[in-house]
Amino acid sequence: MDIADIANTATAMNSVKTDQAVSIAVLKKAMDINAAGALTLIEAIPESSPIQSLPPHLGQNINTTA
Repeated sequence: MDIADIANTATAMNSVKTDQAVSIAVLKKAMDINAAGALTLIEAIPESSPIQSLPPHLGQNINTTA
């Protein structure tokens, strides 16, 4: 192995490292954008009061023998 091969290998390794760093940065940015979009959708859900369509005594017990 001569000096040129070592230099080429080092250059290739540095290029791969740079490519990985760019890919990670793009992925993080995409995740941030998706999180912001999800937060916007969650905040757009209107507040609603619970609807009491059942008598207040229903839903208080669990039938464990069924």
